Amino acid sequence: MTERRPWIVALVFGLLYGIGFAGALREIGLPEQSIPLAPLLFNVGVELGQLVFIGVAMLAYAILKRYVLGHGQWEQQVAGYLIGTVAAYWTIERTVGFWS
Repeated sequence: MTERRPWIVALVFGLLYGIGFAGALREIGLPEQSIPLAPLLFNVGVELGQLVFIGVAMLAYAILKRYVLGHGQWEQQVAGYLIGTVAAYWTIERTVGFWS
């Protein structure tokens, strides 16, 4: 079911995250009447920021591919190495932070 409808998984995780975020806001002293609006606006801001970042990255990639790089299979290899490098860095950083 999740293969055909991945949005269900995203929705469940988003709701769990939102509940946790609302609880954290309540603990730091945000007034009760502000709790429904604060997580909503925070999440909308995060999503808009992600869309802007992806748009800029896609534009830069299109310009590079058209004028500098040409066509080839290198994109898949570079993307794989970049993703793997970032994942390894975060794993090491969080593991060291957990143990210290």
